[in-house]
Amino acid sequence: MTESSTTPAGTPAGKAGAAGGRTGADAGRAGAAAAPGTPTPRRRGPVVAALMLGMGLAAIDGTIVSTAVPQIVGDLGGLAVFSWLFSGYLLAVTVTLPVYGKLSDTFGRKPVLIAGVVLFLVGSLLCAAAWNMASLIAFRVVQGLGGGALQGTIQTIAADLYPLKERPKIQAKLSSVWAASSVAGPAAGGLLAGYADWRWIFLINLPVGLVALWLIVRHLKEPARTTPRARVRIDWAGALSIFATGALLLTALVQGGVAWPWLSAPSLGLLAGAAVLGVVTVAVERRAAEPIIPGWVWRRRTISAVNLALGALGLLMVAPTVFLPTYAQSVLGLGPIAAGFVLSVMTLSWPISAAFSNRIYGRIGFRLTAVIGISLALVLLLVFPFLPFPGEPWQPALIMLLLGAALGLFQLPLIVGVQSTVPYEERGTTTASVLFCRQVGQSVGAALFGAVANAVLAARLGGGDLDTLARALDAPGSLTAGAMDGLRRAVDAAVDYVFVGAAAAAALALLVLLTLAPRRFPVLKEATGDDSG
Repeated sequence: MTESSTTPAGTPAGKAGAAGGRTGADAGRAGAAAAPGTPTPRRRGPVVAALMLGMGLAAIDGTIVSTAVPQIVGDLGGLAVFSWLFSGYLLAVTVTLPVYGKLSDTFGRKPVLIAGVVLFLVGSLLCAAAWNMASLIAFRVVQGLGGGALQGTIQTIAADLYPLKERPKIQAKLSSVWAASSVAGPAAGGLLAGYADWRWIFLINLPVGLVALWLIVRHLKEPARTTPRARVRIDWAGALSIFATGALLLTALVQGGVAWPWLSAPSLGLLAGAAVLGVVTVAVERRAAEPIIPGWVWRRRTISAVNLALGALGLLMVAPTVFLPTYAQSVLGLGPIAAGFVLSVMTLSWPISAAFSNRIYGRIGFRLTAVIGISLALVLLLVFPFLPFPGEPWQPALIMLLLGAALGLFQLPLIVGVQSTVPYEERGTTTASVLFCRQVGQSVGAALFGAVANAVLAARLGGGDLDTLARALDAPGSLTAGAMDGLRRAVDAAVDYVFVGAAAAAALALLVLLTLAPRRFPVLKEATGDDSG
């Protein structure tokens, strides 16, 4: 391992990794990088199965609803607000990630994960029983509150279970589950809505979640807590302020330019409110004895650099995941299934690349591996605007295949690396901060690139937005051949500009790694007990 490996014993808690690439005395703290008492390989199987089932629940629920929207709206009404079926879930997941991360470090992973699964299943059951669109949106928020616990805690437990050299295995498994769920979600939602009832979209979560819950309760064992429960203080004021700040900010980003103009009173009011609450949150967290987002998350070079880099990843991922399907259907003339395949090849190469990344970062280090990955991604994103018009489907598919491989080399080394620089009792907070920044990056990217695409279309066509024009292209009989070609060229130009913006986000991530991240991550020595695996 080329990273600086430090002995954590005997150093003050506040100095863990603060110097990034400094000596072992500055990088460590009392404890061990791996949780003592983690299960042996033989006993990991049921826990890993539970993690994969939980990750599948969280992943598929973000996409399975999309193809059932017509049936849901036809049954419950509420066409004007149906987008909140997705926005409400996203908001709840994002703003609760830091809270669950801190709670998992305070009370342990198991109770937080159990609470998350139960809350998710209760939300699923309530969604299936919804009587109108408002109730369904409210229950989707309940689901999201559980989904936030699933996403962050599962990633943290995965790092607890495996020593550093083996973590790519479990991360590749979780990535494969996420990829498969992302691809299968829309198809499953369409089948259930078309041949059964849209309520089954939520009911099928129950047996899967109950199996995961049983495996967690029975097989997940955690080390004894070193902090006496009597001393534990929950920063409820900080949790509430973080939740409120995130809710206002993400609502402004998700709905701005969609439900109301960017310079309208609702957008400006929400952004101003988020700014004020952000200041309040900082003040509350500075005074808290056990803050939800501790100051060391941003004072340590390694963690802050990874947070910023993965925030940029969330930003750039909007280009392929949101805009590529529209490009494939509107410009290339593909059907929905073929258009989905153009994107899905990225989800095939990503986990494969991630699984083999340890062979690279084991030799050259976490930062350099991530630099290579994001540099390749930057080149590929810049190649996309040079594709011919209209081009062949294999061209963007090849770019997506290579992009998935590049991003697998970028993301996994950073997550594994940053998790390895903190002891067990800080890993939940660290993992949650990384995922939180990535989620916020996605929300910012959706708002920013949506505005860019609509501005390009307005400049070329004198008005309209991407969704309206995409629907027009789906009804070619209403347009002349010349108008059809003009619309396709306008969509092509809009998506090209979005990919240039994504390339700028990749360049930002590269700059962060080169200037802020330490050359060698201050990796803590792992526990080597008999049952550490």
